[in-house]
Amino acid sequence: MIGITGASGGLGRAAAELLLESVEAREVVLATRRPESLADLAERGAEVRRADFAAPGSLVGAFAGIDRLLLVSITGVERVEQHRAAIEAARAAGVRHVAYTSVVEPVPANPAAKVDDHARTEQVLRDSGLAWTFLRNNLYAEIPIPVIEQAIASGRLVSNSGAGATSYVSRDDCAAAAVGVLTQDGHEERIYDVTGPEAWTAADLAALAGRLGGREIELVDLDDAVFAAQLRGGGVPEAVVPMLTSFGAAARAGHLARVTSVVPDLTGRPARALTDVVGPRVAR
Repeated sequence: MIGITGASGGLGRAAAELLLESVEAREVVLATRRPESLADLAERGAEVRRADFAAPGSLVGAFAGIDRLLLVSITGVERVEQHRAAIEAARAAGVRHVAYTSVVEPVPANPAAKVDDHARTEQVLRDSGLAWTFLRNNLYAEIPIPVIEQAIASGRLVSNSGAGATSYVSRDDCAAAAVGVLTQDGHEERIYDVTGPEAWTAADLAALAGRLGGREIELVDLDDAVFAAQLRGGGVPEAVVPMLTSFGAAARAGHLARVTSVVPDLTGRPARALTDVVGPRVAR
C-alpha cells in the first residue's frame, strides 16, 4: 500500500488525486487530521485515516500496512520533533520506504526560512534504517502570482533578490514527481531537486508583469530590511514577512537557481513553465 500524510493540504491532496489515477484505490491510504475533508476521495475507494503529528499515538495505526509513504513536511515550531515522531511511527508500523518533501540546498549557508528544520529531518530519516528519498522542492510557481498582480496594479515590482534567480516549480509538478517516486522502483537513497524548466530573476518577473499588464513595470531592488518593511506596509501578515524576505535572500545568494530535469524524468512529461502557471491566474 502507498500512503500520503497531510493529504488534505495543497500538495498532499494534489498527490493523492494523481495517485488515485495511477494505482488501484484500494492500495491508497490518505492520512490527515481532517478525514472529513477527504470524503470525496474516500468515495473513490481510498482509505482515509486520521493522523495528527502532534499526537504520536495516532500515527502507528494510521501507517499500518503501508509500504511506501510520502511524508509531506509540516509547519510549526515543533516541526522536527513531529517529523521524528512520524518517522519513528512509520518504522514501528513496518513502512519500508519514506519519501520526504524537503527544500533545495538545505545547507547552513542557505538563508531561506526553515532550511535547518529540513536538514535535520533529512538526517533523522538517514539514521532511521528506513529507505528514503528526498524531494527537494524549489519555490512554488504560484508564489509570484500576487507579486505580479501587485506590480501590474502599481507599476512597480519590489524585490530583494538582486540579480539572483529562482527555478519556480508548480505545485502540481511537485505532486507528480512525488507520485512518480511512490509508484516506481529504484528511488531509494536518492535526492531529487524538483524545479521548473527555467530560472527567473526579479527583472524577468517585472518583464512578465509588463507583458501581462500591458504597461511599463519599474523594478525596485531593496535590501532585506527595507523589503521587509515594505511587505509590512503592504499588509503582509507579520508571520509571513520573514519567510518571504528569506526567499529573496536565498535567491540573491544563488541557492534557488539550479534547473534540473527531475520533473520530466519522474513524470514523463515536461515541467510547467512559470508563464503557464501565472498567466491564466493573474488578475488584469
